Amino acid sequence: MASLIRCPHCGLRPKEEFEIRGSVPGARPAGTDDPSGVEWMDYVHLRDNPKGVVREHWYHGSGCGRWLEVARHTVSHAVLGVEDVQADAAEAARP
Repeated sequence: MASLIRCPHCGLRPKEEFEIRGSVPGARPAGTDDPSGVEWMDYVHLRDNPKGVVREHWYHGSGCGRWLEVARHTVSHAVLGVEDVQADAAEAARP
């Protein structure tokens, strides 16, 4: 049986329709206009590999074409929540 993910726009869809594009990044280093080489290297290249819940960017390319933020447990791979990243960005941009 295929694993199903609940897309906020398309409903339950097979996980094969989604592309995992990486963890949701933390805050950029302070002074990102001219950060030190070490700070920037760490931010760009070093990623934690936690045991537990992570937040990731997923792209629903075979469906609505929206970017989603997914909460997933790294041990069970259970999807605990899905939010539309584009809707959040549009809401934040409103005056």
